[in-house]
Amino acid sequence: MAFLLNNTSLAAHFRSHSQQTGGALSLSRRGLHVEPGPREKALLAADPALSRFKSHKKGVKTIKRIGDILTIVVVAGCCYEIYVRATMREEAREQAGAASGTH
Repeated sequence: MAFLLNNTSLAAHFRSHSQQTGGALSLSRRGLHVEPGPREKALLAADPALSRFKSHKKGVKTIKRIGDILTIVVVAGCCYEIYVRATMREEAREQAGAASGTH
């Protein structure tokens, strides 16, 4: 019985402790925005020297789209292959069970 009392007081302690320390974490989870400082603004500003490295061409977007589609096709093919093998194995088990039951 003393163990249960210690357990409940321990749980209450953890609950109260998590509520106390959760304040700072819950603020960031609520989506409160902190304005960036001047250094962060300077780092986030557009740099004209880097503009030639950005790829805004349609060809790059097309290649990305093709890659995404190929990825989806490969994943779908793998899922289909797993499904086919599972059904074939199940059918083989049923046939083996039927064959062994008749002899």
